[in-house]
Amino acid sequence: MSSTSSINSLLSSTALTGTSSTNSAVNLSSILAAETGASTPGIDVTAAVDAAIYADEAPERVWEAEQTTIGNQTSALTAIQNAAEAVQNDLESLNTLTGPLEATTVTSSDPDYVTATAATGTASGVYNVVVNSLATQGSWYSDLESSPTATLPTSSMTITTASGATATFATGSGNPGDTLNDLASAINADTSLGVTATVMSDSTGSQLAIVSNSAGTANDFTITSQNYSGPSWTSPDLPSGSTLGANTITITGSGSGAPSVTVNTTSGETYSQLASAINSAVSSYNAANPSTPLNVTATAGSDANGSNINIASTDGSSFTINEPALGFTQANAATDASATIDGVPVTSSSNTITGAIPGVTFDLMAPTQGEPVSLTVAPDASQISTAINQFVSDYNSAIGLVNTQFNVTAGTDSSGNSTASEGVLASDSTVQSLQSVLEQAIGYVYTPADSATTTVSSLADLGITMNNDGTLSVDTTTLDNALTTNTTDVQSFFQGSALNGFANNFYTQLNNYTSPADGAFQVDLNSYNAENTELSSEINDFQTGYIASQQTSLTADFSSAEEALQSLPEEMQQLNSMLGFNNQSSNG
Repeated sequence: MSSTSSINSLLSSTALTGTSSTNSAVNLSSILAAETGASTPGIDVTAAVDAAIYADEAPERVWEAEQTTIGNQTSALTAIQNAAEAVQNDLESLNTLTGPLEATTVTSSDPDYVTATAATGTASGVYNVVVNSLATQGSWYSDLESSPTATLPTSSMTITTASGATATFATGSGNPGDTLNDLASAINADTSLGVTATVMSDSTGSQLAIVSNSAGTANDFTITSQNYSGPSWTSPDLPSGSTLGANTITITGSGSGAPSVTVNTTSGETYSQLASAINSAVSSYNAANPSTPLNVTATAGSDANGSNINIASTDGSSFTINEPALGFTQANAATDASATIDGVPVTSSSNTITGAIPGVTFDLMAPTQGEPVSLTVAPDASQISTAINQFVSDYNSAIGLVNTQFNVTAGTDSSGNSTASEGVLASDSTVQSLQSVLEQAIGYVYTPADSATTTVSSLADLGITMNNDGTLSVDTTTLDNALTTNTTDVQSFFQGSALNGFANNFYTQLNNYTSPADGAFQVDLNSYNAENTELSSEINDFQTGYIASQQTSLTADFSSAEEALQSLPEEMQQLNSMLGFNNQSSNG
């Protein structure tokens, strides 16, 4: 094909004269300049093809704009759907009998002495509590020893619980109670006793403390130690260099009047000092009671194993002596807590009282010294208030999103024409009907099924009113007053006599929109998704079925024209030569 034919073919092609106006892509002045021998840059094939394709893709841009609109509609509708579901969740909470509308709280006039908690649904009331005494644990402690590892004298001790369980522990060298540490371990190994033994040490020495694991008289226990009875007693040897611990020793004679003396020892004493103290006490007693003397004498001694003390009768009569190295003293007897509730006496093995008032658990902290502490059981207005205010907040979010779709946004284009527009869902029938449902639901009026009177028949009775923009406002004073004085009426308004009050009524209406199976939101979203899928299919078919072939054809046409333009000057020169023309003669 000649260059002229190629150019003519290009000029008559679809790219120049068909559905696309692409004359601007081919510079005709360059073609004419080429015919006269002037230089020309030729045709930009890529730019020319792109311009032609852009014009051909006009329908596709319309479809893509529709997809953008559908995307915006889907996002806006999803946001409204989420907001409506949040309102439903709030309504479900208000409609649940075990929810915040039945929560209760207990207020104490003096929590340093008595506090309490109340189970959900507990009846309101005021209770006056007097704490006489707290429940205590039983506790005993031993006399002091020099250290936790000092060898104890040979003896035994018996622990007896209030329930009748007993256990005897032997002490002294070779026995389970060889030292205070060993004795504590042996006692703690017997879990049937319900006690815990602990070795306590300070600057004066060491002693064993035994405490019941639980308070109350049912958990009390006693300790008895083996006492000696006879005419002569010698203590276990005290190792060389060791001293006695603090102790109380009582010696009781026999016969009329049972003469008796008690000697207190201090930590660090020796047997010699103890013997002197006993003899001094006996002498003083006998001087004061010559008719009933205590006929004993104490003598300190020693042997290869250490020092000891001997107490013997001076007339051969028997006497009784407590075990001086391992005596036990009761620190506290286990007792039950004692209190009165509205004047009615109650006791408890612990400092927690349950069952006295249905649903209420009292915690005793300290004796009230006869003064009553007032405990008020009432609905927990704070929880109810929080639930209601959450509903109002979520409702305002939902109605705000809906109303935004119908707000007109003013504007003008470059020509001064109005471009005022509404939201992308302004024409959506689902959103239009939802707006009506939201606004109408607020006007709900509750009428008790039994025609009884009620102080709360509308949201306005709770201080909840609608603003001009459709949102709600809460009068906190009115709401708090209704919650504290008319809780039952508040509950009836929201829940009705059989879950048929405001909450369920509104929830059911919203369910027509939010149901995941066939709710209006899901139907709309399915429709938008189907539209979007169909448009994507059309765009894909258009690209593969038409644009791709057009791009191939136009690229070939423009490339041929470009080649023709490049060879046109040479062909013109050859033609002129054949016709006998030359540039010099024609220009002369």
